[in-house]
Amino acid sequence: MNAETQAGGGVAQLARAMGASEPALRLIISISLGFPLAYLHRRTLYGKTPLHQHVFFILSGVFLGIWNFGWDMSHSAISLCTTYLILLVLGSSKLAVAVTFIFNMSHLLYGYWTTSTEVYDIKWTMPHCVLTLRLIGLSWNYYDGNRDEKYLSGYQKNVSLKQLPSFLECAGFTYFPGAFLVGPQFSMRRYLDYVNGELIESKSTEPEALPDNIVPAIKRTALAFIYLLIYLVGAIYVSDEFLLSDDFGNSNFFKKVFLLGLWARVCLYKYIGCWLLTEGVCTTFALSYNGRDENGQSKWDGCANVDLFTFENATTFNHYIQSFNMNSNQWFAEYIYKRLKYLGSRNASQFFTLLFIAVWHGFHFGYYLTFFNEFIIMHFEKDITPVLRKNDKLQAMVATPHGKVIAWSIQKIYTLIFMGHAFVPFGLLSYSHYMHVYSSVYYFGFLVFCGYPFAAPYVKRIIRGSATRPHSE
Repeated sequence: MNAETQAGGGVAQLARAMGASEPALRLIISISLGFPLAYLHRRTLYGKTPLHQHVFFILSGVFLGIWNFGWDMSHSAISLCTTYLILLVLGSSKLAVAVTFIFNMSHLLYGYWTTSTEVYDIKWTMPHCVLTLRLIGLSWNYYDGNRDEKYLSGYQKNVSLKQLPSFLECAGFTYFPGAFLVGPQFSMRRYLDYVNGELIESKSTEPEALPDNIVPAIKRTALAFIYLLIYLVGAIYVSDEFLLSDDFGNSNFFKKVFLLGLWARVCLYKYIGCWLLTEGVCTTFALSYNGRDENGQSKWDGCANVDLFTFENATTFNHYIQSFNMNSNQWFAEYIYKRLKYLGSRNASQFFTLLFIAVWHGFHFGYYLTFFNEFIIMHFEKDITPVLRKNDKLQAMVATPHGKVIAWSIQKIYTLIFMGHAFVPFGLLSYSHYMHVYSSVYYFGFLVFCGYPFAAPYVKRIIRGSATRPHSE
């Protein structure tokens, strides 16, 4: 007990010295511990007996979980055991999928209801939200594996399971130390191929024949610490407290919306840093292998959760969606959005998918408001983009060197300031806090995007009226 207290005290002292919270620092340390675990696995277990690998992953993940969350880790065991029992009893049926979905979402929401406060809490619900999607996905994969393949998409064929994996395989999948705490999402099929030596072409266990994953892992890890450093420095100047201060409130409107966008950008770097770090761990394990490119070089982006090039060069909100939290977004697309095609409406499918994502995050109204913002902004972009592309004069101007620079600059400003507007409820959580910020910028984002459907006919008429029309004969 004394040793544990001293260890906890050491982390707490280091956290205070860094200006960070103890749970956040403990989380970063835990993710980083994945590197020595991956090295140990690489040198002793890679390509060897799957049984030993499962046990290693289970013990490693459980240890990291208990170090962070104590005996609240029992919640993950409850979900794992219950889900496995459901699939064992109900088989690969729609009922099994439904019961698995209801149980795991109910368990997660119970956690949110009993632990949530007005600030972000790093508690057992954080890894549990990752696990919830993983177990629901497992039930869908088992269901798809026993359907006629002609009804399956390419993705569903690749991840489907003909047989229910063993309990030990499911436990190793659950507690895999490179992804248990904060993700990324990956399928049971990828995990099984990995431990069975089928993910990567070569099955040799000789050191010189091991996967060439170390350099890619180092690169992503280095980027992770760069982004985390930018976040730590940026948070000093544009912190949550700054948005609520008189200094921010007394600034002019244009400065406030710019600072709001900068604040959101800094906040997003926190997530990117963590995802890059976990990607580095998964790549060190060699779990992120994704085939070879046209030059025969190994690709190590199978567990990538962010596309940095697209994110940093985003000029539309769709670019943010495509490049941010990619594995989870793919999960939502495959297991929610596409499964709702029977509704017969893309807007309805998108609306209910975003509603599910908000519920999955928790009960805070800020989550729902954030994804409502995403919905109305995406509606605006999808509606106005075709009209702009048909304007010949505008397109001719944008095609010039100066026009490209001007258009790019306008789009960058647009994405920066409106990302700030969209992200405020998610970043601040407290209703009184984000409404205070919204009022200080006069609710400008809601006026623009909620007002657009009413102004759209007039806006489109103006844009079309300025287009070059073919001469009538």
